[in-house]
Amino acid sequence: METTRHFTATTYVVNDGATALHEHERLGIRLPPGGHIERDELPHEAALREVREETGLEAELVADRADVATPNGRPLPEPAHQMLHDIDVHPDGSVSHQHIDHLYHARVPSRRIDPAGDDEADADEWSWYTPEELRAGGFDADVISLGCEAIAAVADAE
Repeated sequence: METTRHFTATTYVVNDGATALHEHERLGIRLPPGGHIERDELPHEAALREVREETGLEAELVADRADVATPNGRPLPEPAHQMLHDIDVHPDGSVSHQHIDHLYHARVPSRRIDPAGDDEADADEWSWYTPEELRAGGFDADVISLGCEAIAAVADAE
């Protein structure tokens, strides 16, 4: 069976030592903003767009750029991680749909969430979590680890 792969971008946004997560309607877990990269977008552009649409916040990525000079290219903000997620797993163990996720860290100027996109989670479905709250909140291990990492990365960049 052929596996379809989509490129996605996810951003752990941080303000004052906490990161924002919302309840994902279909998956039933708390996640940061993210979504599919559109045909005309670069991964970091999609990451910023998804933050803006889902939270209404203007994010600033905390990302390294390679120090490479080329006559016909430019370095892009590097994701903190690239992840491969199985989305449609069948009873026989085969996978027909995967996401290749570019995961970023970003700082945002406030905690006032006001979704700007259509069909986004309401503002009251978002909550801010400190590392202690992430560890105590019963979240998936990757959300705890990546959320805490993002909070530390933004603090180190300030």
